[in-house]
Amino acid sequence: MNILDTIVAHKRTEVADRKARTSIKELEARPAFALPVRSLSDSLLKPDGTGIIAEFKRKSPSKGFIKQDANVTEITAAYTRYGAACLSVLTDENFFGGSDADLIEARANEVPILRKDFIVDEYQITEAKSIGADVILLIAACLTPAEVKHLAEFAASLGLQTILELHAEEELEHICDATKIVGINNRDLRTFSVDIERSLRMAEKLPADKIKIAESGIDKIDDILIFRQNGFKGFLIGEYFMKQPDTPAAFQIFVEQLKAAE
Repeated sequence: MNILDTIVAHKRTEVADRKARTSIKELEARPAFALPVRSLSDSLLKPDGTGIIAEFKRKSPSKGFIKQDANVTEITAAYTRYGAACLSVLTDENFFGGSDADLIEARANEVPILRKDFIVDEYQITEAKSIGADVILLIAACLTPAEVKHLAEFAASLGLQTILELHAEEELEHICDATKIVGINNRDLRTFSVDIERSLRMAEKLPADKIKIAESGIDKIDDILIFRQNGFKGFLIGEYFMKQPDTPAAFQIFVEQLKAAE
């Protein structure tokens, strides 16, 4: 099995265990479930916004720990303070060193929050809302088009927005009315190799009414400027900031340079 297959197989087992421990009713009774949902699409479309979806990630399957002792409160507060359009918080523990607790802490910030995880079941979407997420991620590579449609519609019924993540042209068939925000990942989740041109090659094939996001491998201001010229409104960046010795300062400098280049 490749890396993605391994993660998804583990995730299905994990979800079954979570279901056995915590019921849907218990999730719906959590205080965060009743919180108002913040709109990612509105945030990305702000004329003076950065469009940056700044990620909090301790480790990755391919590189191991990036910043093992990273402080989620400090880093997400800095992301918000310096202009992030959204916070992306990894909640997968086994492969990415994340947790639900990280997202719960990040919820103190007044920007939309993406629960970054491998969602394969409705339960995880209810769970996402119960910990304060505003947005979920659906990865086309581990779901059928019918599953994407069903899960995206279910998320919408809870008031949550969805980012549909694509990696290849054959996944374009996963796009549906309920997936208004489409991300194109420059990283192949099966091999973890990065091709920064992936987003640009696929951009022209996306429906005109979708909000386009470029994901992974972005580490230069010029990357964002090129993506913007090609109609992208969002830019998910995680590893670049997290691997810097001072993540808050690195994000602040990056945003200042982006604004100077606009």
